[in-house]
Amino acid sequence: MTATTDKATPGGPAGEAVETVTCTIDEVEVTVPKGTLIIRAAEQVGIEIPRFCDHPLLEPAGACRQCLVEVAMPDREGNVRAMPKPQASCTMTVTPGMVVKTQRTSAVADKAQEGVMELLLMNHPLDCPVCDKGGECPLQNQAMKNGRATSRFADVKRTFPKPIHVSSQVLLDRERCVLCQRCTRFSEEIAGDEFIALQERGADQQIGRFDEQVLDFAPPCGGHGEGAPGAGPAGRSAGPVDVPLGIAQPDTSGQPFASYFSGNTVQICPVGALTSAAYRFRSRPFDLVSTPSVAEHDACGAAIRIDHRRGKVMRRLAGDDPAVNEEWLTDKDRFAFTWQSAPDRIATPLVREDGELRPASWVEALEIAAQGLATARDDGGVGVLPGGRLTVEDAFAWSRFARTVLRTDDVDQRARVHSVEETAFLAHEVAGTGVGVTFADLEAAPAVLLAGLEAEEEAGITFLRLRKAVKAGARVFSVAPFRSRGLARLDGTLLPTAPGTEADWLGTLATQASGGLVPAGADRETLEDVAGALGQEGAVVLVGERLAGAPGAYTAALRLAESTGARLAWIPRRAGERGGVEAGLLPGLLPGGRPLVDDDARAEAAAAWGVDVGTLPDTPGLDTDGILDALSVGQLTGALVGGLELADLPDPVHARRALGAARFVVALEVRHTEATALADVVLPVAPPVERAGSYWNWEGRVRSFGQALESSALPDHRVLDALAAQLDVDLGAAEPLAAHRAIAAFGAWRGQRADAPQAGPPEPPAVAAGTAVLASWHLLLDDGALQDGEEHLAGSAKRPVARVSAVTAAGFDVFDGDLVTVSTDRGSITVPVAITEMVDHVVWLPTASRGCRVHDDLGAGPGAPVRIAPAEKGDDA
Repeated sequence: MTATTDKATPGGPAGEAVETVTCTIDEVEVTVPKGTLIIRAAEQVGIEIPRFCDHPLLEPAGACRQCLVEVAMPDREGNVRAMPKPQASCTMTVTPGMVVKTQRTSAVADKAQEGVMELLLMNHPLDCPVCDKGGECPLQNQAMKNGRATSRFADVKRTFPKPIHVSSQVLLDRERCVLCQRCTRFSEEIAGDEFIALQERGADQQIGRFDEQVLDFAPPCGGHGEGAPGAGPAGRSAGPVDVPLGIAQPDTSGQPFASYFSGNTVQICPVGALTSAAYRFRSRPFDLVSTPSVAEHDACGAAIRIDHRRGKVMRRLAGDDPAVNEEWLTDKDRFAFTWQSAPDRIATPLVREDGELRPASWVEALEIAAQGLATARDDGGVGVLPGGRLTVEDAFAWSRFARTVLRTDDVDQRARVHSVEETAFLAHEVAGTGVGVTFADLEAAPAVLLAGLEAEEEAGITFLRLRKAVKAGARVFSVAPFRSRGLARLDGTLLPTAPGTEADWLGTLATQASGGLVPAGADRETLEDVAGALGQEGAVVLVGERLAGAPGAYTAALRLAESTGARLAWIPRRAGERGGVEAGLLPGLLPGGRPLVDDDARAEAAAAWGVDVGTLPDTPGLDTDGILDALSVGQLTGALVGGLELADLPDPVHARRALGAARFVVALEVRHTEATALADVVLPVAPPVERAGSYWNWEGRVRSFGQALESSALPDHRVLDALAAQLDVDLGAAEPLAAHRAIAAFGAWRGQRADAPQAGPPEPPAVAAGTAVLASWHLLLDDGALQDGEEHLAGSAKRPVARVSAVTAAGFDVFDGDLVTVSTDRGSITVPVAITEMVDHVVWLPTASRGCRVHDDLGAGPGAPVRIAPAEKGDDA
């Protein structure tokens, strides 16, 4: 027997000692932290135990029994005695003196594993040549390594109707399932979406859609009963086998399945039971070339793997990155990639001639663009609107081009609701601060306050980390008009507020935490509870970009963080916004958090860019709204735009009018958009899959990625470098390495930071009779341009509804499910109404879902008054 001792080694939380135990696995002594599973301890010494149900990020289940090993442990007298039967190594923790024999050294363990494998293969179909998992299937690999050479099963294998449409995106082939329960455990433990479940018992047990009849739930309207399409033996539902792809199926609430994380079940399924509708039967794993990359859809910077074949992306999988997304992805990050190869992709430069855009050579297009921008610069100035989806390299090139070539500070990346207060907040609190709050900090936080941020919809990976924190005991609070489904799955506490008045809650909490006098009538018990929670060490306040529409909210958030000691982080929606802030794509802000009005800051920027300091602007320029206003009246004569969706702007109609009024417009775009239709020169740029680069995620972490597909398309920084060369300026961004060096030329800013915002909350507007206050935010799956071409994913999107309280609905004489018309003087939106427990005299609409484009249709944003009426009355009006 190997002598064993309990030890304490450094390396635990906050430097605490970690208690360890020593055991023997296959005659190899191993010391691991107390509580380590046998299967994990074996991995540490290079011993692989076959498994199906085990996953390092899921709770142990012991469902498949493939990992059986022989275990012996000391008794009270110290004699090592073998347990009577093999044990599941994925559920049993190591103990001092334990002796484990795996299939490598134990005939008992080897025979047990062969028996389990034989049982799994009894009913498993031999369709590996057509199975999507074939070639990367653990069942294939382990059947060869740990299975019998021949099969003794001679009966007919069990079959089921296939496939079941768990959703429009995820399909289930039940006869392949080995009941490992990875999918159900992920749904319950990680995502909190119970859309797939174990059904029946014994020989009839199977994985299926969360079926209300089988599990004794009241069936929703249109549920599948006996005799329904897809009904199995004895009336058991086998799933809607005759429903075409692209149509979402109802879940237990009767609503279409709308999990944003369902694709993870496909990736972690160890066999081919769960498949993606978009990838099904399209390729073999061994035909694919894989490239590590970073998701471009939000500011989390999730690691992904791009699998492509013959110049075409076939699928995207989650990368293994414990620091950021662990092994998970949102469905948007996983499936929404077809926009990069859409039919409206711009393949050649375009120039306007006789009112129409025509193809042109790069030489001609660059000459015309350079001449037009130079003329506009000298006549009145050029406004620069680069959009919020740039890589870090592109963002720095745009910033340098604006300041050194166009000699303007009229530059703003925010294609959304924004404010002067937000500009000051970003310059003071975010720019140049490096890595701040991290995902690990969220996971360890005792309390998290969300303000202007719906984590599940606007930062999916952040939502999963918050769920993990909640399971560890954290508390989540949200300043919002209603308790969303995402907040409910975080066991969160709602701090109810009308849109535009978030500063009231934040300011009152700050006053409570600092011991000041809170307003009369405030809920003191709640204030004390929330302020006390945020006062704990490690508490975090997360603010979203929507606070820009709430006057005084950013100022109040800074006060709250200061008074409670909580750490503060800003989470935008778009992947490039944090990098744009670091690059200075805001008026009054130079790269690295340098204030434009600071002489030393301008001198450092001029030195890094190799220009005379006198060529740089010295007064803060216009923001997006100001640029559009100036273009519309001729104060600015030119515009340089890129990645700009006009429908995302607060007033798209005004934006179209402003760009139409500009004398000269140059657009850098991947695809045809409203902006390119108004441009005089269109210069095509490469999408992320066809170039290398990096994103700066909301943590402040730089996330680099390589080029997946060969392409002749140029990234933004190379196009801008060529355009600058036409104007006799060296932008220093002709190659990716040069672009990186241009960024590295900026050291850390040691001077005075920009002043903190100083804005107070406004008086809440009176709600006139017949009106309500509009609340709105983007849903993760909506009508955005980066989801084009993925019809299966669109089938999982939530249907747009107008949410109002029961009191508000009664005041407008509407009932749950009725069609209601929400209108302004600009236009109207008609959608079903959903009675929700929320703030009275408020109506919530999704910002940009199909059939509900708030900015375009209403010309209004959150906090604006809108009219509500039953659809018939609204149409008559």
